[in-house]
Amino acid sequence: MSRFITIKDIARKLDISVSTVSRALRDTYDVNRETREKVLAMANALNYRPNFNATGLVNRSSHNLAVILPFVTNYYFSAVITGIQEVAYQQDYNIILHITNDSPERERAIIKNLAASNLDGLLVAISSDADACAHFQQVIDSGVPIVFFDRVPDAIKTSKVMQDDYNGAFDAVEHLIGRGYQKIAHIGGPQGLGFTRKRKKGFLDALAKHGLPVNEEWIIHSGFSREDGEADALKLLKQKKRPDAIFAANDRKAIGALMALKKSGIKIGAQMGIIGFTNDPASTIVSPTLSTIAEPAFEIGKRSCELLLKHISKRNFIPEEVILPGTLIERESTLR
Repeated sequence: MSRFITIKDIARKLDISVSTVSRALRDTYDVNRETREKVLAMANALNYRPNFNATGLVNRSSHNLAVILPFVTNYYFSAVITGIQEVAYQQDYNIILHITNDSPERERAIIKNLAASNLDGLLVAISSDADACAHFQQVIDSGVPIVFFDRVPDAIKTSKVMQDDYNGAFDAVEHLIGRGYQKIAHIGGPQGLGFTRKRKKGFLDALAKHGLPVNEEWIIHSGFSREDGEADALKLLKQKKRPDAIFAANDRKAIGALMALKKSGIKIGAQMGIIGFTNDPASTIVSPTLSTIAEPAFEIGKRSCELLLKHISKRNFIPEEVILPGTLIERESTLR
């Protein structure tokens, strides 16, 4: 097995000291241009890659980024991770992935056990506990930057990257109204999350704009799974007054609702419309296909990582809040 090329190999090839090679690679002031160019050329020829565990001792940089997610098994977060990786790997950063399973207790345990000295920064989508932010503030106060994405805490001042939850929800409900649906229900996520509130507000404001009534019994909050969506839809069907359309907080819930309605003999679209939020690939496989708001998940991952690297390189970097628009995709589930 071939070994890694080190600065000793470069020094030996050029017949110069190891310390000179090290300073040349770090572009210090006391190495002349000609020597630095020779060192860089030889490093390239030998396919040298820096040992970040070693250089971190000098530069106080590990080139490790932690990513904390509620889940990794759904399309949205896997697309976010792909975007993060594209930026991180281009800049020679390693990704250390942690999964909370949407548990605030596990989230706090992960933060408690993080080897902060071996991390340059964190990218985080918080769990469903809206008040679970003090532990993140402690990390920031210790000098390790954090950028939040998708699920973000309102109380912490740092960079955040989100999809436009309010306008996405507004567009989804207005699409249903435009298709002739007037009794619209909303099956949302956990009430503690900021984007749950924003999507609910978009839903309510769209109804208000078109003079449609709000039935509080048609607003149900639960988890994000297909099973949650199915259970929510069954609750709606048991009510004396039934809605004629459902806006779901995400596609998994929408697909669960679609399955429940089909099992109950309700014709999707003709008798009850359904629209989701995400544009999960499964939305094109179910029958009928699911109308949805496409989230820019890959771009959210990229922008989040780019912002974190700015925080790392410039400690006084002013936090930015980035909101990316979604796109309405009309499919069969909202065809009357």
